[in-house]
Amino acid sequence: MEEVLDNPIYYALTSGHSHISKGTDEVKYYVEDITAFAGLKDNSQENLNTLYQISPAESLFVFFSKTPVEIPEKWNLLTQIDMFQFIFRGKEIPTPDASGLTELDLKHVNEMIDLVELTKPGPFLARTIELSNYTGIFVDEQLAAMAGHRFFPSPYREISAVCTHPDHLGKGYAFKILQEQVKRILLRSEIPFLHVRNDNEGAIKLYQKLGFEIRTDMIAYVIRK
Repeated sequence: MEEVLDNPIYYALTSGHSHISKGTDEVKYYVEDITAFAGLKDNSQENLNTLYQISPAESLFVFFSKTPVEIPEKWNLLTQIDMFQFIFRGKEIPTPDASGLTELDLKHVNEMIDLVELTKPGPFLARTIELSNYTGIFVDEQLAAMAGHRFFPSPYREISAVCTHPDHLGKGYAFKILQEQVKRILLRSEIPFLHVRNDNEGAIKLYQKLGFEIRTDMIAYVIRK
């Protein structure tokens, strides 16, 4: 079953997130304004050309691959990011102290976007919050840290948008929020996973402390029409 994580975006768009997907049987992408990710059944030249043909003008997409991909010339390759994919291997459900956690909703979106722009954990759009379960910590009415859910290739659920304001690093906020996220996923009989840049040593140590283990290398490609 774990092989769906080799292609998590495609399998999210064909299972847990099929209701917010567009495209064909082999080439899918999220509804605009939710998130900028695309999932291809295989990362072939043919499927990348199909994505180009069926998507709106000037679309920007992020897609993942375990192995290097040659990008067709019609696409503008903006960047590629080398990552680790982690999966939760812990033996127990965390029991975090939930005091101080705030459930984030539509009224918080502007603050969430500002924090993402500052810390760059990955794309976050006006409707990304619809992917669910965003929690945060406020300090003096400022959003200091947050995380939520993103890809849902059932039964796996990705934790994403893990970020802390630079003024509040080292206070344990991310650890507390991540414990809560892991607990919620496990209580639904789902399996947590996540992605992180392979040079982000601080985050890697944090995830390992929580019970995550590296499952595989992954490459994120950011392309624009």
